[in-house]
Amino acid sequence: MAELSIRYANALFELSTENGILKESIEQAIFLRTELQNDECKRIVAHPRISTANKCEFFSNAFSGAINEHLLGFLYLVTARNRENFLIPALTAFIDMGNNYFRKTTAKITSATELDEGQISALKELLSKKLNKHVDISLKVDPSVIGGLYIFVDGYFIDRTIKKRLYDMKISVRRGTANDSKT
Repeated sequence: MAELSIRYANALFELSTENGILKESIEQAIFLRTELQNDECKRIVAHPRISTANKCEFFSNAFSGAINEHLLGFLYLVTARNRENFLIPALTAFIDMGNNYFRKTTAKITSATELDEGQISALKELLSKKLNKHVDISLKVDPSVIGGLYIFVDGYFIDRTIKKRLYDMKISVRRGTANDSKT
């Protein structure tokens, strides 16, 4: 599945690059991916008894004017080949390709409490320097981490939470106890 999604994404990337509309296409792909994940769209796109023609008409009515002809053509092509389950993965791969091209990424940060603008700005600057990319921040508050934060960005996971430190101490104490009983 991943290989075909990548092929679709590559085709979208090449078309957008050749026509000088890559940035616009990425923004529209983000919009499209979000819309395709809503319940009504999912129901229509995945329904086996809705014809290809009706699905294409739905896409035309829903997205014509909101997305460029390449993305609309992509919807028609994937639907005509009965590969609707590749829509979201292909759009995600395309968005990732575009973000890599423009050296952009998003860091998902979870903290115990709300971060202030100074903290967000400092994290953004630090991560941008370390990754040599423009970094957007997606924040989530989860009181169960007790304190500190964890960051997921570009395949890296950094855990600096109190919860993790307590867990590490617990493991360390268990190992120490186990080692003491052997002597």
